[in-house]
Amino acid sequence: MANVVVVGTQWGDEGKGKIVDLLTRYADYIVRFQGGNNAGHTLVVDGRKFVFHLIPSGILYENKKCMIGNGVVIDPEVLLAEMQELEENDLPVTPERLMISEKAHLIMPYHKALDLNQEAALNGRKKIGTTGRGIGPCYGDKINRKGIKIGDLLDEKLFRDKLKDNVEEKNFLLTKQLFSEPVSFEAIYTQFQVFAEKLAPYLGNVSVELDGARKKGRHILFEGAQGTQLDIDHGTYPFVTSSNTVASNACTGSGFGPVHIDGVIGILKAYTTRVGSGPFPSELFDDTGDQLQRKGGEFGATTGRKRRCGWLDTVVANEAIRLNGITGLAITKLDVLSGQPMLKIATSYEAGGRKYKAMPSNIRIAGEVKPVYEEISGWQEEIVAARSVDDLPLKARDYIRRIEDITETPVVIISVGPARDETLLLNNPFSG
Repeated sequence: MANVVVVGTQWGDEGKGKIVDLLTRYADYIVRFQGGNNAGHTLVVDGRKFVFHLIPSGILYENKKCMIGNGVVIDPEVLLAEMQELEENDLPVTPERLMISEKAHLIMPYHKALDLNQEAALNGRKKIGTTGRGIGPCYGDKINRKGIKIGDLLDEKLFRDKLKDNVEEKNFLLTKQLFSEPVSFEAIYTQFQVFAEKLAPYLGNVSVELDGARKKGRHILFEGAQGTQLDIDHGTYPFVTSSNTVASNACTGSGFGPVHIDGVIGILKAYTTRVGSGPFPSELFDDTGDQLQRKGGEFGATTGRKRRCGWLDTVVANEAIRLNGITGLAITKLDVLSGQPMLKIATSYEAGGRKYKAMPSNIRIAGEVKPVYEEISGWQEEIVAARSVDDLPLKARDYIRRIEDITETPVVIISVGPARDETLLLNNPFSG
């Protein structure tokens, strides 16, 4: 038995979906524990491309149980659309294959309206770069004890009362503060009654189910969204998401005891990317950055926005290792670096005559720091066909070893291409 958490070590978009898909072969349960449909996992299986926003990527395996934990915020329209798409691809999502925590909170139409209008009201550098999916306002209502849980849909009176109070409050904000159109109580109520009927068979107590699975010796894989530097507490605040993205939230966001976690795999892209606003010390503004963007296909899976690209940042990597308790690294998109004559690795920052080995908590300073690089020779060979470490060019192996040396963490997985079989599994966290 092993219970393993997979998290992103950078600003998201590290390739978690592919690694989760790989490890799902060895797991019995796959659990999404935070975030919403502001994150996307892209998988390429047998030439078919799948993009998931809410359903755990383990759903592509018919004999696995997928779970959406209480820490996730759910837009039912998006969730049902994903289920419909899977059914059209001969992968029906039944209650036997997917359980949704009855404690997960609902993203409502007024959350999306507030998200878009509040972002539009910000000027220039103050813009967060939100996806406009309503994630922040939904988590805000949860913390303010005004949220609506998906389980509330099963109690018509409770849902109606909660919705009435929220629509009254949100319409005041939309019309009086943001000078926007109000939302309709009746339209939302009617729409969500349809959602309730469709989703009711999937709702349950994820915590109880997981505890039973653990006692039976089942393997459990916890799937995070976004990356460590987008964590609401530990990331580059306020340019972050609205939930805790670090591994400890796998327990809070699913109702699973922390003492039962056996390992944490950190997904580290071989270079660094970021979508949206905020500090990015190793960002490249030259032809190299453009090359990485083009070759890596760096567009957001959820928004389609072009990703900012830069050299590998081990200040960020080491911070993720410390915050998550990472036991092994999965290096993704190593193939994108093929053809670069020289690679750079950021090992520290400098600003105002001071050296930083961690991301400054002061957001102004974080935006001013300059990376201190070390250089390492690149390789020219394409590596997509590699199926073992020995198949990699010597300089590619040197790059991996240097990452291990700087982070003091073993590399357990290496991805050399987008397809399932273009992955080297050096140490299986579910074995032994």
